Amino acid sequence: MNQSKKPSKKLIPVFKSVLTTLATGSLITFFSPSMIRAEMTDSPKMVVDEVWQIVNSEFVDRDFNQVNWQNKREELLKQNYNSKKQAYRAINQALKELGDPYTRFLPPEQFEVLTSQTSGEVSGVGIRIAIDPRTQDLYVVDAIKKSPAAEAGLQRGDRIVRIDGKPTALMNLEQASEALKGELGSQVSIEISREKKPAFEVKITRSEIEVPSVDFSLKKEGELNVGYIKLDEFSSLAAQQMKQAIDELQKQKASAFVLDLRGNPGGLLFASVDIARMWMSQGEIVDIVDRRGGHRTYQANNSAITDLPLVVLVDGNSASASEILTGALKENKRATIVGTTTFGKGLVQSVHSLSDGSGLAVTISRYYPPSGMNINKKGISPDIVQNLTREQEYLLSQDPSLLATKADPQYSKAITVLKTRTNISTETSSNSTSLLQ
Repeated sequence: MNQSKKPSKKLIPVFKSVLTTLATGSLITFFSPSMIRAEMTDSPKMVVDEVWQIVNSEFVDRDFNQVNWQNKREELLKQNYNSKKQAYRAINQALKELGDPYTRFLPPEQFEVLTSQTSGEVSGVGIRIAIDPRTQDLYVVDAIKKSPAAEAGLQRGDRIVRIDGKPTALMNLEQASEALKGELGSQVSIEISREKKPAFEVKITRSEIEVPSVDFSLKKEGELNVGYIKLDEFSSLAAQQMKQAIDELQKQKASAFVLDLRGNPGGLLFASVDIARMWMSQGEIVDIVDRRGGHRTYQANNSAITDLPLVVLVDGNSASASEILTGALKENKRATIVGTTTFGKGLVQSVHSLSDGSGLAVTISRYYPPSGMNINKKGISPDIVQNLTREQEYLLSQDPSLLATKADPQYSKAITVLKTRTNISTETSSNSTSLLQ
């Protein structure tokens, strides 16, 4: 059998590959005599056994990477765990033996971050932060619209000197992020250094924030009105925000679209399917194959919002759900793909909450684009390759305002493609003008 093709619907698949999708429902419990359960109640062993049960019932490889998974349960439950950390280490070691980096245990704090990302809502002040590699300064990448930080006047480029009196020079990115978090309604004091201004302090009250997954603007490119849409992740709110973006840009008389998936690590499976249906009326979107060889194929359903020309921008960090959308649009000839080869994740994960607030992501199936090609560890090749120099990559990563401008060669290539498709001369190109942010 050609292993680059998806298996026959009668065969059990043997490949692995990723996408994060939340799964709800109760755990299925096997081999749980009452004495053992009573002994484990409120002990670290409870979480160890929960993990074993989920993997046993859901993991995509029924051979468990040649690990005797039944013996593994006995081995795990024979151990005495004096703390949760010991139990967590045992869990991580057992999962490592499965040979799948995407089946992973998430301690409570990491699980909280993951669920916040996929829900599209977080509790905090509403800023994205980064560390300047040249100066090691902690700075504001941007303040989310209508967030407490935006209302307090924080701006992109602001240097964060102290958080609640503690110098940020002694913090890494994770520690700074943790310091900014807190209970709803609580206050955090932030000292800001801004160019050409003396340092000043702001006090911000933390609140629930809806994190936008989609940013969009109408750009005038000569005679072409380009609806530019940047999709950062496939959260539970992404499809709704995508529809709003397409509708608004069409009201502004967009004549073509650029969908930017660069740096998008993925997210929810159903968000990628819903968004694909907004762009294509007919055709297969993705085929999901479970561990028993069962197939679930998702199709377009004649609900496309637009049929205007479309270019999709991708790079090596466009993964999982981004690749589902890219593969569907490319192989159904709905869009031209520009950029570099995508990451190459072709596995679907289910994420479970555990009894102590931790979580487990377990690979439950693999997916294939309409052609049936196995993209895992291979990625999807663009129709038009447009590389960036290291300097260009650095500039675009440090200053997102340069995206979709003349300083962005991949966007410029997309405009050339669109002008060719719409029969507009490339000689009429002018500077991009953002009409909506």
